[in-house]
Amino acid sequence: MYKKFYRAFSQAPSGSPSSMLHMACHSHHYWPDVTLEATRQYWHDAALLADEKWGPIFQEKIPSWQSAVAQTLNLPDAGQIAIAPNTHELVYRLISTFNPSEPLHILTTDGEFYSFTHQLRRLEELPNVRVTRIPRAPYSTLAERFERELHAQDYQLAYASWVFFDAGVVFPELVRIAEQKPEKTQFVIDGYHGFFALPIDLSRIADKAFFTAGSYKYLGAGEGMCFMSVPRHCSLRPLNTGWFAEISALDNRSGKVGYADNWLRFAGATMDYSCLYKGLAIFDLFRREGITVNKIHRFVLAAQRRFLHSMDNADHPILNRKHLIHHDLEQGHGHFFTFDCQSAENAGRLQSELKTRAVLCDKRQQLLRLGFAIYHDQDETYQQVFGSE
Repeated sequence: MYKKFYRAFSQAPSGSPSSMLHMACHSHHYWPDVTLEATRQYWHDAALLADEKWGPIFQEKIPSWQSAVAQTLNLPDAGQIAIAPNTHELVYRLISTFNPSEPLHILTTDGEFYSFTHQLRRLEELPNVRVTRIPRAPYSTLAERFERELHAQDYQLAYASWVFFDAGVVFPELVRIAEQKPEKTQFVIDGYHGFFALPIDLSRIADKAFFTAGSYKYLGAGEGMCFMSVPRHCSLRPLNTGWFAEISALDNRSGKVGYADNWLRFAGATMDYSCLYKGLAIFDLFRREGITVNKIHRFVLAAQRRFLHSMDNADHPILNRKHLIHHDLEQGHGHFFTFDCQSAENAGRLQSELKTRAVLCDKRQQLLRLGFAIYHDQDETYQQVFGSE
């Protein structure tokens, strides 16, 4: 049904059988075919317009991208969606708004992505920074434990993933927790593994929380186009800042460092906008074809059910429900399954075994991840994974 938009999916890598099943889509999603012409268009515009390209980019392309993102997330003000090459840049810019001479207490979980985890470990070397990490497991009580701690102490920043990058599990009730956060706490939702995969409505927390995601995963537009929604009337002043933050006042600068009252407050500096063109092309394609996040999620949910059916019949020693990490497989799960292989060696061996059956997946230490995408056949049974075709 949707596979027709992804020629790359049917072209197996060198040395791989033509029946290759790409199940690493949560890591690198295949790009729809329209991105090739979009890349050419970016080159053409940049080569033809040179410095004049910034007009169309800032006046047309970026607002179109912001509007598409705002519509996807049900955000009321597209002008509050900041962009950058990666989410880490945006998150660290937010962290830099806190006074470095004052105590900084951060609440998070033990399951955040490597960039944020690495950054926190470095920050913890400073005498004024403390980090409290709430264990994810058991997931059934995560919301209760995280929210109780959020209100128990004076936290300047709270940060949690909507979908955990290594497990695929959705953080239960995260939007409600953000809606009821303490007013003084800045709250960030890492939405990377949910954006354009799971339906979400951010309208209730648009002015209460920051939301970060990007185009690399499920939108399939490639690296380099990430965003962070910023609450309206935000007056934070990032220490980590760039010339975009006062781009509208360059000819009229005052003595004080100024910031725009929109997304540019958290903007950095010059970046490559080829991914912007690709992302817009995909949004346009999906709009024309009537492909929505709800439809994508229903498609993947049906695929996951077929996978579980095949898995239950296969009696595999590792790929089974005992080793599957989950909380709510029907409604509260991301678009990939994660199996705990007990060791990194076991995960590596299984990954290699699956590759011999033309199944491409990835691993994170002892965790093996198998993902689902709309470019899989709509009647795919995934028996190839278990060697039972």
